[in-house]
Amino acid sequence: MADVGAAKTNTPVISPLAGEPIKRADAERLAGVLKAFADPARLRLLSLIQSAPEGEASVTDLTAPLGLSQPTVSHHLRILTEAGLIEREKRGVWAYYRIVPAAIAAIADLLTPPRKRATKKTR
Repeated sequence: MADVGAAKTNTPVISPLAGEPIKRADAERLAGVLKAFADPARLRLLSLIQSAPEGEASVTDLTAPLGLSQPTVSHHLRILTEAGLIEREKRGVWAYYRIVPAAIAAIADLLTPPRKRATKKTR
């Protein structure tokens, strides 16, 4: 994608479930990303974007299904973009958003206990 305005993934490298204490800075970064998830409208936005025909959607595609105003949807999209969970591509006057699969996978991996991770990869 050209002109993609996504932030780098803000997730730490070490999981809080790895059996060793997580550093304060890593815990703060992970908490920030999880806060982006911790809102029903943002969870719905992620779902709507992922299920869109091209795997991308504009604000105008998202306002009606959510029943929220354009400024509110834009606010939620900004939070998800800053958390690195979605990326934004500007095309003319429109901006399109798509999921960052690696960011979602990194969070899932961080929240999967090491024993479960080992069995999941060997299947």
